[in-house]
Amino acid sequence: VGHSKTTVTRLAAPKQPVGRAMAAIAAVALARPAAAAAGRSVARLASRRPLLLIRSNSTVGSAGPLTGLRILDFTRVLAGPSCTQILGDMGAEVIKLERLGEGDDTRAFAPPYLPKNDAGDPSHISAYFAGCNRNKSSVTLNYTTPEGQAVVRRLLGKCDVLVENFKTGTLDKYGLSYSDLKKEFPRLVYCSITGFGHTGPYKSRPGYDALIQAMGGIMSITGEPEGQPMKVGLSVCDLVAGMHGVMGILAALRHVSVSGQGQHVDISMLDVTTALLANQGMNYLATREVQPRLGNMHPNIVPYQVMPGSDGFFILSVGNDPTFVRFIEVAQRADPSAVDLLKDERFSSSVARVMNRQVVTDRCNELTRLRPVAWWMQQLEKAKVGCSRILNLKEVFEDPHVQAREMLLDMDIASLDRPATVIASPFKFSETKVSYRKPPPELGEHTDEVLSKLGGFTDSEIAELKAKGAV
Repeated sequence: VGHSKTTVTRLAAPKQPVGRAMAAIAAVALARPAAAAAGRSVARLASRRPLLLIRSNSTVGSAGPLTGLRILDFTRVLAGPSCTQILGDMGAEVIKLERLGEGDDTRAFAPPYLPKNDAGDPSHISAYFAGCNRNKSSVTLNYTTPEGQAVVRRLLGKCDVLVENFKTGTLDKYGLSYSDLKKEFPRLVYCSITGFGHTGPYKSRPGYDALIQAMGGIMSITGEPEGQPMKVGLSVCDLVAGMHGVMGILAALRHVSVSGQGQHVDISMLDVTTALLANQGMNYLATREVQPRLGNMHPNIVPYQVMPGSDGFFILSVGNDPTFVRFIEVAQRADPSAVDLLKDERFSSSVARVMNRQVVTDRCNELTRLRPVAWWMQQLEKAKVGCSRILNLKEVFEDPHVQAREMLLDMDIASLDRPATVIASPFKFSETKVSYRKPPPELGEHTDEVLSKLGGFTDSEIAELKAKGAV
């Protein structure tokens, strides 16, 4: 592959750590001597399953700071799977439970599909699913049957964390809620990621990202002032809820390590979005005035927005008064009269610029329209003024800094004739590197293996479970 991507090599997989290994992960950030020793002897270890190892963002035998942690993953779509993929990248073993015959909803969120070959013919793997389901084993399971519920309990005996994102109350009907499990598994960390949480008047409602963006205030402050409310172009509420799930799980594991007591981690997308309002929310609480939409402007800093060049647009970020002075020093090369703005009280301080937003914006726009975007990029970067071209996705992935940070990853997938390019983990640990051990799995690919090796089921028991429609 090209230099812009991190390459992976298919090697024999080292044996998984024995047992739940909770003592080994008591302090999540600590390095694991045992894992390091395993890395030195990886060439001597073998397994039937393939292992994908990254060239430089991970090391042979290293599975990350969460090595030894085992997750039972009841999630689907995005918020939950993004949470468990982060944990998997950091070394946790993730067992993904999926519906028989259908699997995760995102297997059908297509097109686009991953390309099967160099000609670009589509495969059967949706790009959406591939983006948040690596480092997971897929087990098909019908949790609505007594036999399926018994399988869950058997597996939980070997797991440290359960993550689910069903509507509140769904698993209660099948004896799989936290209250149903906590006595049998007192050290279990049980994380629920839902639209509205497990309490409150909306707890039984389904949660969708666009819905939460609307209810959480994001759309009211996004979009042009005279335009319609606008949602963010990413599923930001889903993704940030997943990140909070990771943080909540790690905090709860810390509590297990010092007390031996598990707990329920209740993550609400609406809670997370309300917290995400941050300075915008505080602006309202301080004034009790509803913030109007400002388009690409910042409510507390001016100019901090999209600016027009003579041939396009760019972002200008003037975070303080010294930076504004440097911006004017650059602007006067395009228009010598720009220096007069430093003597104008409306431009003289950050507070004054916010109070006179429209005047400041109009005059700065007049200045930036005098030169092309490339000129502004060159001059502003030299002056250490925050600025950027507005990149499309092709330009993002071709950016030399994104490439240098190894944010693209090529993974071998058995059913594809060429490696699949996916977005890599943003975590860069100096000692316990992230690792990419498994590509996005086929539906039910690991059912027999997990039931046999982890659950202790015999071949005849597995066959009986299949006959009853439990797995």
